[in-house]
This record gives sequence, C-alpha cells and structure tokens, in this order.
Amino acid sequence: MPSREKTLMFAAAFLTSAASFVLVCVVLATRSWITSDIDFSGDASSVTVTLTYGLFQGTCEQTVTGGLQISETSFQVGDKLKTAQTRATNVAIVVLLVLALLSSLLSSGFTGTNAVSNPYQTFLGPTGVYTWSSCTGILTLLVLILFAVNIESNGLSIELAEVCYAIPTTYTKSRNNYGYSYWIMLLIIFLNISTIIIIYFYDHARYYKKKEQERPIENAPKDVILF
Repeated sequence: MPSREKTLMFAAAFLTSAASFVLVCVVLATRSWITSDIDFSGDASSVTVTLTYGLFQGTCEQTVTGGLQISETSFQVGDKLKTAQTRATNVAIVVLLVLALLSSLLSSGFTGTNAVSNPYQTFLGPTGVYTWSSCTGILTLLVLILFAVNIESNGLSIELAEVCYAIPTTYTKSRNNYGYSYWIMLLIIFLNISTIIIIYFYDHARYYKKKEQERPIENAPKDVILF
C-alpha cells in the first residue's frame, strides 16, 4: 500500500488530471469558440453577418442596412469549408484535441493508480504522469495557436460568412470575439502544469528522503557506531 503522503499527493494530481479530461470534452462538445461580425457592402445595401461557431456546428444571422434581421440559421462547419487550408487546419485541431483527450485520460489513470497502489514499472510512476500531462498541455497549446491562425490568417469566419450570405457582395471588415470554449483551453494547460508540479514536489521529497536514509555510516553519531 502507498504511504499517506503519496496517496494525498497523487489524489490531488488525479483531481487536476480528471478536471483537464472533463474540460477537453467540454471544448470538443461546445460551439462557443468564437463570435464574428463580418461586414459586407453591396450596390444597394450593406450586410452584417454574425457567426457563432465551434469545430463542428455554428449559427449564422444576417442584419441588413436599416436593422432588418434575417432569422438565425444553423450550419455544419465541415460542410461550409471551401478552401483546403481552412479545412486541413480544422481537421488538425480536431485530431489534436482527441489526442489531448486520450493523454489526459492516461494521466488521470496513472495518477489514480499511484494513489491506491505502488506500481513497480518506472513509467507507471511519476515519469508517466510527467509524459502524459506534458502531452496534454502541449497539444492544447497547439490548438490555441492553430485556431487563432485559422481565424486571423486563413479567414475562416469570412469564408463561412460568404457561404452563409449567398448574395454577391464585397467584404469590408470583421470583428472577432473568442468565446469561453476557446479560453477554457488556458485552464486545461494550467491544470496540467499543476499536475506536473504536484508530482514534482512529491518525487523530489521522496528522493531527498531516500538520500537521507542512505547516508554513509561515517556520518552517523559515534555512540551509534559503538553499538
């Protein structure tokens, strides 16, 4: 059975890992990644298309000059992507998040196992936790970067708005507001860093304790040596 100290430390790390796993699921499932207002101008009027979407689904609403609003419609993001660049980036983001989900699940499994037992394999201990928590954090950071690149450089919102509003117009400007589904990923990174820090402190405390127990006998008190 593991010591009380190990149980408490790995139980705390399990909670942060499990929370990371749940949040990755939330990020994948929700569609509040971004809200974009895209302005178009035509010969007779100007139109503002408001998009709110995630990796898979979104909604589109149009406002014509004078305040006339056209009813909100839903759409599938994958079906609306026309350029290979935006499509490939969106697929890469989904793949990275699925990998992050798997690595956070493994991190949760490793921390939970160590909280209730003493696995003898080295990789099932702190090394495994470091590996999978680091993978989750790095993958999530890549998703943060790639999604922003897809919006700001590849013009993902503009592309979706042009499909949503089919009448020929000219794009003028856009305003992007990243939603909670996007910013949650910062919390996922923080939770995985917390997991690593918790296990790091436990691992080093155990190391120094072991070194203390292995002190050379010449450093022992003389009255102990006599006996």
